[in-house]
Amino acid sequence: MTTTTRKTYGAGALVALAVLFIGVTILITFVLRGARLDLTESKLYSLAPGTEKILGSLAEPINLYFFFSEQGSAHDPEVRAYSQRVRELLEEMAQHSKGKLRLNVVDPKPFSEDEDRAGEFGLQPASLTPGGEPMYFGLAGTNSTDGREIIGWFQREKEEFLEYDVISLIYRLSNAKRATVGLISSLPVDARFDQMSGQMAPGWASIQQLRETLDVRTLQADGNAIPEDIGVLMLVHPKELSPEAQYAIDQFVMRGGKLISFMDPQSENDNAGAQPGMPPMGGRSSTLGPLLDAWGVKFDTNEIVGDRELGLTVSLQQGRAPSQHIAIIGLNRQSMNPKDVTVSALDTINVMTAGALSKKEGATIEFEPLIQSSTNAALLPAAKLMFLPDSDSLLDGFKPSGERYTIAARIHGKVKSAFPNGKPGGEGAAGAHLAESKEDANIILVADTDLLADPLWVRTQNVFGQRFAVAWANNGDFLANSVDNLAGSADLISVRGRQSFFRPFTKVDELRRQASDQLRAKEKELDQELKDTEQKLTALEAGRGGNQASLSLSPEQEAELERFQQERVRIRKELRDTRRSLDEDIEALGTRLKAINIALVPLLLALGAIFLEITRRRRLRAGRAAAHTG
Repeated sequence: MTTTTRKTYGAGALVALAVLFIGVTILITFVLRGARLDLTESKLYSLAPGTEKILGSLAEPINLYFFFSEQGSAHDPEVRAYSQRVRELLEEMAQHSKGKLRLNVVDPKPFSEDEDRAGEFGLQPASLTPGGEPMYFGLAGTNSTDGREIIGWFQREKEEFLEYDVISLIYRLSNAKRATVGLISSLPVDARFDQMSGQMAPGWASIQQLRETLDVRTLQADGNAIPEDIGVLMLVHPKELSPEAQYAIDQFVMRGGKLISFMDPQSENDNAGAQPGMPPMGGRSSTLGPLLDAWGVKFDTNEIVGDRELGLTVSLQQGRAPSQHIAIIGLNRQSMNPKDVTVSALDTINVMTAGALSKKEGATIEFEPLIQSSTNAALLPAAKLMFLPDSDSLLDGFKPSGERYTIAARIHGKVKSAFPNGKPGGEGAAGAHLAESKEDANIILVADTDLLADPLWVRTQNVFGQRFAVAWANNGDFLANSVDNLAGSADLISVRGRQSFFRPFTKVDELRRQASDQLRAKEKELDQELKDTEQKLTALEAGRGGNQASLSLSPEQEAELERFQQERVRIRKELRDTRRSLDEDIEALGTRLKAINIALVPLLLALGAIFLEITRRRRLRAGRAAAHTG
């Protein structure tokens, strides 16, 4: 073979390899489009079981229209990257729907029919830069009965909610008939006109989220019977219910209705009739009173749960340094019942001045705790939090009981009516009264109402003139899961439970708590030294017989002051050392984590690669040796 021939073959081989490489790349792009390996702890980037179940149960076709402006997003690589994530998710859902989900990707160019169609669906364009070209980044869906649902704009900040938002839209389109929920509330949970500001005040995000998937009907606690078409009754702060209203709720449960009740020993959002510096008229507590007693549940509105381990760090007054508030509790995954679907996959639920529920002695119902405090907790008098100057005062005399207090619980079983003699006043048709539940009751009780309010779980953002609530805790998920479960629809629960990407630094929090306890002990020691010295100075002055002629201190007083000053220097030094040791421990922990992430993991990968290469070469040498011997 000539040199020219060899060069020709070599060039041809290179061209063939290049063509093969390009072909394989294109093939992989299309064949493996959307494929990914999910190594996250909670499988955050894989379809949830509830999503797969909803997609697999679609009875009629659903059309999805993904509107994304390629030209308008040309100068924003982050938006373009996120649009690819959205598109891949939509395509993966379409693949799992057995042909029932029809995806249409639309690029609505300016002044085109596609842009007009986006406007017909109700999608609004936005400009990413001042004076830039308007662009669309939303989703519209339709079903066979002309039902329409939209997601106006996909926010990058809500990526952890992406799957839930999309599958929730599909669920609403596939279930035209929604479960009916009756809502009785004495708190302003819906949008209203605020007389103080003269503007419309938005409703609570937890209730708005519920209205998106369910038919929520507001009812009055006027004593009338709960309508027959109400499947789930939700009570929010049932304050000072009349006997007639209690009877209506009682009979609703007796005939098989499902109930979820949010009560509170001190609702921080109850400002009805309040004057500046004064508590609301009639107090801030709520309870179901005789109903709980008849069902075998104990709930004392004079007691509030304080948790030293899970108390959040807050600032009660502007300009005051944040400190731990043991009555504002951030409940973690260890606080949730792993066997109950409503909370088993949730990460964080925040409560404020919550009460404790327990089963009465001798009760026959099944009492199942859903959410509990840590063992580093105790019950505080509710009166102590009425006018709280600062959160540190709650730690004075605080002694953990070692008991876990139940903040939310589910009760099962046959329950007796709280009105054995019938409706109060003797009114009502004969024989209409039920003295016992027809079937096993299914009731969820929560000893806090503040967890539903926005400040404990969402922050509000304004994006292109639209108001969005971005969650940082699972409070809203707990409400939606509970109502869905009681209504008999649990498909969305597994999707909601995976939404939190937040992982608290529990070790750092523990170090801070230990240092805080030491600091408080040192501060008390210093205060006690000061008081003892002042008492001794007073005694020395009295021993002089009241002679004030000399303003100079006696040797005894000078010695006492000198001793105190030395003690004060010593204690302050210990305070500084305690603070310094806290910082050193946290910095050491951070250094170890950095070393693991930056050095150790790459080193392990490198060693693994070297080991595999050495193993491969040994096998090659062994194969060559065997071939040579043969």
